[in-house]
Amino acid sequence: MFTIGCGKKQKGTYEVAKASGEASAFDALKGEADELWAKRGETESLKAALAKYEQAYNAKPTDRETAARLTRGWYFLGDAHFTEKDQKNEAFDTAVSWGKRCLAINTTFKGRLEKGDEKEEDVVDALTAEDVPCMYWTSSALGKWAKLNGILTSLKHIETVKAYMTHIGTLQPDYFYHGPDRYWGAYYSLIPSFSGRDLNKSKGHYDKSIAGSPEYLGTQVLVADTWAVNSQDKATYVRMLQAVIDADPGDNPDIGPENRAEQAKAKRLLAQAGERFAE
Repeated sequence: MFTIGCGKKQKGTYEVAKASGEASAFDALKGEADELWAKRGETESLKAALAKYEQAYNAKPTDRETAARLTRGWYFLGDAHFTEKDQKNEAFDTAVSWGKRCLAINTTFKGRLEKGDEKEEDVVDALTAEDVPCMYWTSSALGKWAKLNGILTSLKHIETVKAYMTHIGTLQPDYFYHGPDRYWGAYYSLIPSFSGRDLNKSKGHYDKSIAGSPEYLGTQVLVADTWAVNSQDKATYVRMLQAVIDADPGDNPDIGPENRAEQAKAKRLLAQAGERFAE
């Protein structure tokens, strides 16, 4: 989670764009985007979907679903489709920028931020259940972006990410296949020992996430990549990754492409088993 490097500023502002073009075009644009989104496992289809969603957003900037889809889509592009650090960095950064616009649709949250007398993590209580998708994908992308940019950047943003995930856990703990527990599982595995690494807490959160949403394969990949490596438990590492590789990714349109991407990750990680564990 932490690598030595310089702190870096994240781009984007908490602003809602002004509508441009014909609002009547929104439904058609969103429909076209949704069709492309169904094929988001293909890089070009995902890029085309994002371009259409951006057009739809410009026609109706207060539509949370479109703004959240842009945030999630740019996150998925960086997480599953890009391999080069610079590409991943830009995709996660763009995801956070869209996430900020998504969160700014909540006028109470935006207003408190604009006053400037509270930190971002102190105003998350203004966000509601409607904002959960925006919060989840923004904080997920922010965490990935910060990790890529070194320890100073990670430390700068970690309290914000934790605040969002804590609030999501209060409002909708099962969001995106028990995502908050998945986050805390990774958090307690990856933070340095001096900051409170706790592999027992990590495993407990991962177990809750898997028990609640066994159909989502990404949690098992994270267990292997974080908990098993830091526990030096090679047997669990191999078992979890092989189970993901052998699993049926399912036909759920909400996570089918994500599951297939996690299977590809699992194959790459399994090939690295020899170098990640002391003999």
